[in-house]
Amino acid sequence: MKAIRVNTFGPPEVMQLAELPDPTPAENQVVVMLHAIGVNPVDTYIRSGQYRPDLKLPYTPGLDGAGIVSAVGPGVHHRQVGQRVYTSWSLSGTYAGQVLCKEFQTHPLPEGVTFAQGAAIGVPYGAAFRALFQRAGAMAGETVLVHGASGGAGIAAVQLARSAGLRVIGTAGSEEGKALVTAQGAHHVLNHRSAGYLEQLRELTCGRGVDIILEMLANVNLGNDLPLLAKGGRVVVIGSRGRVEIDPRDAMGTEAAILGMTLYNATEAELASMHAAFGAGLENGTLRPVVSRQLPLAEAATAHHAVMEASTLGKIVLIP
Repeated sequence: MKAIRVNTFGPPEVMQLAELPDPTPAENQVVVMLHAIGVNPVDTYIRSGQYRPDLKLPYTPGLDGAGIVSAVGPGVHHRQVGQRVYTSWSLSGTYAGQVLCKEFQTHPLPEGVTFAQGAAIGVPYGAAFRALFQRAGAMAGETVLVHGASGGAGIAAVQLARSAGLRVIGTAGSEEGKALVTAQGAHHVLNHRSAGYLEQLRELTCGRGVDIILEMLANVNLGNDLPLLAKGGRVVVIGSRGRVEIDPRDAMGTEAAILGMTLYNATEAELASMHAAFGAGLENGTLRPVVSRQLPLAEAATAHHAVMEASTLGKIVLIP
C-alpha cells in the first residue's frame, strides 16, 4: 500500500510517499481501507518534533480517517468487513491507503455522511467536545465564545454548543469565514481582524460577560479573554503557538478559571461518551463536518502548509 513516511523530524517536506506492506489484524484489531484522511494542526506539531520528540522514527502520520473495514482479527465482535467507519487514533497512522486500528478506535459512519466528512470528526470534534463538556462543564443556557470558529475545531464547537442549548458567539477573520460560522448555527459572529471587536461582547451579553471561551490561539488572545468572562467563567485552551503574558487580577474578581485540555488525557470512558454523542449528532443532522479542500495523499506536505494558514476554512483532507 501507499503511505506517507517521516524518517526525520522537520518541515513538511520530510514527508515522503513510500510503499509499505498491507497491515494484518491481530486479536481485537481491524484494518480499514481508507477513502479519506483528516489533516490536523497537531499532525504538523508531531512531524516537526515539537510535540512528540519521543516518537520512534520512521512513522506514518495521521490520527483521523474514514473508510471501509477490510479485515478483522480474532475477538472482534462489533465491526465487520464492509462496514463504513471513521477512525479516531490508530496503531499505524492514517496517512496511508490502509490503517490498523484497535476495534474501538473505529466508529460507525452513518449513511449520508461522506468519507471526507468522516475524516473530519475525530480530533476536531473530540477537542471541541472535551473542551466544552468534559473540561468546562458547559450547560444549556450559558454563553460561549468560540475564538477561531471557522476552522475545523471551531466549526465543531459551534455545532456542538448550539445543539446543546448554549448561546454561541463566534469569531472569524473574513466575511467568508463569518458567513460559514453563521451557517453552522452561531447566534452572532464577530470579525477578529476588526479593531475593538471584543467591545461588542459587552453589548451582546448585556454587560454580563461570557460563561465559556474556547481558545484556539491562546498565545494571541488569552490576555484579552480574561476580562470578558462572567462570574465563574472558564477559558479552555484548545490551541496555542507560543507564550503569552496575562494579568492574574483579571481572573480574581470573577473567580475565573483557565483550563487546559488535550485528547491524549481522555479516558476510555470519556472517549466512548464523546463518540456516542458524535454518532447521534451525525445521524440526526445536528453535526455536519465541513470539508473545504481535498488533496491527493502524495500532496501531504502541501496540506501541512495549508492547515497552518489563518485563512483556512473548514477541514482539509487527503485522498489515498
